[in-house]
Amino acid sequence: MMKGSQTDAVKEARRAELLWDVLLTILLILCFPCNPLVLAGVIEVNAVPALFVAGCVVWGFGMVLVMAPIVLFPRRGSVPRGRSFVYTTRLVDTGIYAIVRHPQYTGGIFAVFLTTVLWYPHWLFAVLGAWGSVLLYYSCRAEDRRLVAKFGDAYSNYMNRVPGMNLAAGIIRLIQPKRLK
Repeated sequence: MMKGSQTDAVKEARRAELLWDVLLTILLILCFPCNPLVLAGVIEVNAVPALFVAGCVVWGFGMVLVMAPIVLFPRRGSVPRGRSFVYTTRLVDTGIYAIVRHPQYTGGIFAVFLTTVLWYPHWLFAVLGAWGSVLLYYSCRAEDRRLVAKFGDAYSNYMNRVPGMNLAAGIIRLIQPKRLK
């Protein structure tokens, strides 16, 4: 009986995770910088040139973060030859991963949700972007659980040292002088 209820709980967790993923995907599409709502004329916005330029910088920064695991995992994560970067077998905690645990998700917030608001200043994109950021945060929490299961105490210790998505806290933590014990 216990085994059946565990299986049901796992199925329910997977359904909830799938729902979050579907909602996040919809928000990512609706807030994509080459925005379908704007391009189709559904929403009209008055672009501000200075905000557009700022959005380009934010987009570039976000894309660097999005690409981090694609570049770093094969080099530092012992990815088996010929496999995708998601098959890393070693915990990577250097480079950008010494600042935040989830640069790809953080970059998604910058490259999609924040850039869209800067390029197309409209309340709808601010609201959708806020919801999308919350969903990405919860996706990070789920990812942390999967990575604790995969890497064990090493990842738990890493979680205690490095913030999940807070770039400012991660940078401050790195530049502060190390305290003597």
